[in-house]
Amino acid sequence: MSDQAATDVLSDVLDLVEVQGMMTGGFAVRGPWVSSGAVSKPLKLIALVAGSARVSVDGPGGPDGPVELAPGDVALLNHRTRLDIHGGRGDGAPAELIPGTDFDAMALAAADRATDDVLVGGWIQVSPAGLTLLSAALPGLVHVKAATSAASRLGGIVERLFDEASSGRLGSQFAIRQNGQLLLLEMLRSYLEQEEAPVGWLRLLADEPLRPALRLIHDQPGRPWGLLELARAAGMSRTSFAERFRATAGTPPLAYLSRWRMLLAQRALRDPDIRVGSLAAELGYGSESAFSTAFKREVGESPLHYRRRLHATA
Repeated sequence: MSDQAATDVLSDVLDLVEVQGMMTGGFAVRGPWVSSGAVSKPLKLIALVAGSARVSVDGPGGPDGPVELAPGDVALLNHRTRLDIHGGRGDGAPAELIPGTDFDAMALAAADRATDDVLVGGWIQVSPAGLTLLSAALPGLVHVKAATSAASRLGGIVERLFDEASSGRLGSQFAIRQNGQLLLLEMLRSYLEQEEAPVGWLRLLADEPLRPALRLIHDQPGRPWGLLELARAAGMSRTSFAERFRATAGTPPLAYLSRWRMLLAQRALRDPDIRVGSLAAELGYGSESAFSTAFKREVGESPLHYRRRLHATA
């Protein structure tokens, strides 16, 4: 299976969880500095444009880091509650920086990247289902190094983010959001090439022998797939396929299929015109009641209650 097929499956997931990259601020500073504080968003991004920085985080499960960032590097914080960043060269007490809630285009445009440390930051916004997926798939601190061959495109996106943030041109906020999405995509691609992801769906995407079966599940989620069919697609015996899939994804193949169907259902139910019975048939359930039972088991409430709650809070 080609890398393109793997990327397509990753695209499936990112489309489904409605990823938005939100780059929200940045600063340029000369001399020693420190920035510390609580992290309010589940998935926070930091990209270093110039200079160097040392990042440490804390949260559930204990501290992570420090990691040294070089220009073009990106760090993603997964459900961390505190962030500490140090940087700068020279003597004297470090300046204490409070990250802003917006880009100061004039300050960034005036930065001298030969002497200043320049950072941009933001967060990843996803659907509730997407937050669950990404949270489980990634460690607490993901550090992707732009200097490696796997992340060669990452540095270019960081440069474009800085260019848009410091230009003040018409449409710059839109461009920042779009490049924020690309930043996450390239970061996940690079992470899969640089590291072995924890057991879960992201590790599953990187497993070459399992990709043909995964592609079938994603292409035809409503088909009544059997373990033998999926194993044949992967060129394995039924037992070998089931064992490898579970060890990689953390769940059996048919349980993954059921979970994927429920993610598709959650997205579809946002449309008030979608009939539950039609959706049940489309996703391969023999009756509306069988679908509703599976949905409630996975999501914790019936499809109708789920849709009513979504529209009540919209």
